[in-house]
Amino acid sequence: MVLRKGATAAAAAGVVAVGFIGLVTFGTYAASGTPQGRSNAAGLSPGTVPAAYQGPIEQWGRLCPDLSPPLLAAQLYQESGFDPRARSGVGAEGLAQFIPGTWAAYGTDGNNDGRKDPWEPLDAIASAATFDCALATLVGKVPGDRQSNMLAAYNAGPGAVTKYQGVPPYRETQGYVRNILATSRSFAAPVAPGAPVEVSAQSAGAIYFAQDKLGTPYLWGGDGLDSQNGRFDCSGLTKAAFESVGILLPRVANDQWYAGPHPSRDQLRPGDLVFWATDLTDPRSIHHVGIYVGGGYMINAPHTGAVIRYDKIDTKEYIGATRVTSDAAQALPNRNADGGVIAPSRPGDPAPTPSSPATPSAPAAQVAQAAPAARPTAAAAGGGPARSGQTPAKN
Repeated sequence: MVLRKGATAAAAAGVVAVGFIGLVTFGTYAASGTPQGRSNAAGLSPGTVPAAYQGPIEQWGRLCPDLSPPLLAAQLYQESGFDPRARSGVGAEGLAQFIPGTWAAYGTDGNNDGRKDPWEPLDAIASAATFDCALATLVGKVPGDRQSNMLAAYNAGPGAVTKYQGVPPYRETQGYVRNILATSRSFAAPVAPGAPVEVSAQSAGAIYFAQDKLGTPYLWGGDGLDSQNGRFDCSGLTKAAFESVGILLPRVANDQWYAGPHPSRDQLRPGDLVFWATDLTDPRSIHHVGIYVGGGYMINAPHTGAVIRYDKIDTKEYIGATRVTSDAAQALPNRNADGGVIAPSRPGDPAPTPSSPATPSAPAAQVAQAAPAARPTAAAAGGGPARSGQTPAKN
């Protein structure tokens, strides 16, 4: 998030300067600390956020009409991977990655304990929603999609959105908006219970790739490289299978979980990714992934000493499935399989033309610089073998 991680004091001052009256108006309905009912009531798909955060994200994600629980969840996931201990190299703190100056202006007591603490997840969730909705108010009269304008203001500052009358022509900001909107669909519950999930056109090709690797010995950290004798671990195999059909997945299993919508067990189709976790209430504990092939079976690279093979999916640690889509996959952060480092997201945006600057020009630059968002360090992000689809217990 550039706005919180760039020039903090300038960002906060810029927000107030653009619309102090708007913030006062916004504050009258937010002051009670209780989000109001709004028309944008899309809920979260089960299992997409840690159970302890689901209720607060559902609640605060409805704080204003331009926000929703899936959108708020997507932002928090992009910022910290739901790690409440995350700290970036530029001092952004906690689940929502606020820097201290911006927290001073927008910190919210989400758990009603009388304190505003960026390291407290419930406070961070409430504060992210409060800041989103304040920005939505400030750019509310700008034409275009209101959610896109809110996200652009979150990234580049409301002054830039006002200046350009919409999402500014900054490559990083355009990528940020597109990535959050795409990722939010991976968090959203079906419109109606049991509603079908669209079948992936690339699934057959991914299965074909994986079938061709049957019998290949497992290698912890394997990506199928020549130097690795073509061997894979679980998430290395799924990544390579989808890359063979033009979809670039993140490297680690619990990031691949967010690469599309989540079909229920009875909606599974060949080509869906299927996942296992040590804690079925917390997707951060996902440690294994395979490719469903039908009939209750998957192809997977199971563990050290085994080969790529067919296995049944109905075991006690099965947490669910993902139907991969190219836009959701492209929007995800990419964590290093060895260290768990969160890398900048991949917007996939073409280079800006001369009329579309890559960085903000004054006065927008005084609010926020359109540089790649800082991310948590390896230690903050979690990481290690468990984040790449392998745990010592299983592999």
